[in-house]
Order: sequence, then C-alpha cells, then structure tokens
Amino acid sequence: MTDKEHEGPTIPFFPNHFMTEFYVTVGFLVLVVIVGVIGTIHPLGLEAPADPMNTPLHVKAHWYFVFLQEMLKYIPKNFGVTIPIIGIALLLFWPFFDPRQNTVRARRFRIGLVAVVLAVIFVLTYLGMRS
Repeated sequence: MTDKEHEGPTIPFFPNHFMTEFYVTVGFLVLVVIVGVIGTIHPLGLEAPADPMNTPLHVKAHWYFVFLQEMLKYIPKNFGVTIPIIGIALLLFWPFFDPRQNTVRARRFRIGLVAVVLAVIFVLTYLGMRS
C-alpha cells in the first residue's frame, strides 16, 4: 500500500498522542500520591516494627546462611555482623598481602586456615540445623 492509496484522516503525534500520554502519566501519579497519603495516615502493620538487632526465635535462614545466624548466638551481635565483612575483605585482598606466596610453609598455612574455617562453618551449620 502506498501513501497515495491510504489517504484518510491522520492524527498528529503532537498534541493529540502527546496529551493522551500526559493525562495517563498525571493520572497515574495522582493515584500513587493518593495511595501514599492513605498509607501514611492509616498504616497497615502486621507485627511490631522490625528490629535488626533482635531476631525472633522462629526465624530460620536458608541452609547456606545458617552458620552466620548461628554465629550470632555465640559472638556479640555488633562484632558478629562485621566478621563476614572482614572475611570477604581478607579473601579479596589476600593475594596482595601475602609476600611468601609459593613457599611450602605458606601453602600449609593456607590449607590449615581453610580447613579450620570450613570446620567452623560445618559445625555452626550443624548446630543451627539441629536447633
């Protein structure tokens, strides 16, 4: 079909389509503001507000995070929250801090450290899944 064959009334993009989209956007924003104001005036809460320093007893993490949750039972919470962050930072920067990278002693130390960390993770996971 060529343009000559399709000669009918056309609707210009501006202002017709532009104004339609503008009205839809304004209507949506008005609806969002209304819901926000109603939610502010009459908040719906199911329980007490969340307290990140007090975990309820019935909450259990997924199996791969159980050792972190269990660790918080044995270590003060402020320090226990920073231990995973320090561990991740050590993993990231270890190659830059270890000057004796290929000696037998360094390899034994790394293997021992990995074994101890994995044993602690295994024991904490076991204790967490059992409780």
